[in-house]
Amino acid sequence: MLAASVVIGAGSLGAFPRAELVLLLLLTGVVFWLAHVHAQLFGARLAQQALDRRVVLHVCRHEWPILKAAVPPAVAVAVSPLLGLDVEGSVWLALCVAVAGQVGWSMAAARRSGATPRLMAASAAVNLLLGLLIVALKLALKG
Repeated sequence: MLAASVVIGAGSLGAFPRAELVLLLLLTGVVFWLAHVHAQLFGARLAQQALDRRVVLHVCRHEWPILKAAVPPAVAVAVSPLLGLDVEGSVWLALCVAVAGQVGWSMAAARRSGATPRLMAASAAVNLLLGLLIVALKLALKG
């Protein structure tokens, strides 16, 4: 959801719109990953848990999907010229990839937690609906 939000919130980009969008996606992913890691580690300190290297690495790995989710839309933007897409087409491709990733990650998380097929489908549907809401916002904002 973060990557899709970055794509629609990017607004007007400068002289190198694709490169700027790739950097914006990746750097936003890094910042949010670091924020989540910091929050987890700060919470552990508040709970009087000792912070050693093992704990820090565990938290970094646990929060890694936040950063990983930004990579496919960034790659989509980077390869979009090879597909003959203009900048607006690149943005739409990135948005579609982000929404597809959001749905896929939700299904994978549901499956990993032992959810029934029905609950997996519900999770996918809710995330697809959220993704379509982001698409609707893009249409409303930019046309």
